[in-house]
Amino acid sequence: MSSIYGNLFRISTFGESHGKGVGVVVDGCPAGLAITEAEIQAELDRRRPGQSRLTTPRKEADKVEILSGLFEGKTTGTPIGMLVPNTDQRSHDYGDMVDLYRPSHADFTYDLKYGFRDYRGGGRASARETIGRVAAGAIARKILKEACGTEILAYVSQVGTIDADIDPLKASFKTIESNLVRCADPVAAEKMAKAIDDARKAQDSLGGVIQLVVKKAPKGVGEPVFNRAEAELARAFLSLPATKGFEVGSGFAGTRLRGSQHNDAFVSKGKKAGFDAIGTETNRSGGIQGGITNGEPILCRIAFKPTATISMPQKTVDKKGKERILAAKGRHDPCVLPRAVVIVEAMAALTLVDLFLEQRARFGLFK
Repeated sequence: MSSIYGNLFRISTFGESHGKGVGVVVDGCPAGLAITEAEIQAELDRRRPGQSRLTTPRKEADKVEILSGLFEGKTTGTPIGMLVPNTDQRSHDYGDMVDLYRPSHADFTYDLKYGFRDYRGGGRASARETIGRVAAGAIARKILKEACGTEILAYVSQVGTIDADIDPLKASFKTIESNLVRCADPVAAEKMAKAIDDARKAQDSLGGVIQLVVKKAPKGVGEPVFNRAEAELARAFLSLPATKGFEVGSGFAGTRLRGSQHNDAFVSKGKKAGFDAIGTETNRSGGIQGGITNGEPILCRIAFKPTATISMPQKTVDKKGKERILAAKGRHDPCVLPRAVVIVEAMAALTLVDLFLEQRARFGLFK
């Protein structure tokens, strides 16, 4: 099983949902970056369970402890180890799942691949694994902010059949964090919250879409041909639990346009010099052309399926192939999107910082 992501800025996550804890080891972080547990904790608090009635009621503080890689408040250039203990497991809730497979969950495929699985909460298939990604993403985000002024923001743009009606470039962190759904459109947020509530009461779940906006992304990064910026972002986002789709820029909607309608015309940005004087009139490319970032905002959308584990009785089979009925117990999100927002931001930061460091390492002396 591969739990490593990145080339120069590399993370290795560890732990299971019902084990003693989860965490991450970060390799390749430049020395001298000022970072604190409080900064990392702020991101983990946005991801943690039990935030509201719209999320799993599992109560976890998700308190992070930095074990290594820091001295006097700065990174030393050595591996950064971070640990978050599990404190509110209820493994007995999963007793019925020892021999039963949850529909659309990883239970069956883990058994198929390994011949053995941790049925308690899904083990490594649990979204609790993403704690390590968020902790490491906080470090990556700070590097990008200090080096490039990069701002990374994500929000829930769709839940079920309800869509947000807002220009992604006008989305604000304050508005997103002011509602339970983490939607940038307050009117849509109320409708989304009701829809999630209704699904929860019906012992069901909902899926949706998260919109990502990256402003002042590092320019000229991305490694054609096989490691294009959008390909690396797609790989990052589709590695997240419950993801089923990815779009960048105009995405599938752009296929309905002619080239004359879709092309982003280049324009002058006035008194700026060099490449900084060049921009595009529109941004249907989503900030990436030819696999390389062009300086415009990166715009991506990530689709999340409805949560697989629901309490409503469903048809399934046991390990012997006998048909059974499963009404899953346990504490699960009726919709993963409100907590997935920060995870999407973290994966964007991890991907872009890796591409940025590669670009700086290869061409920094001559640019």
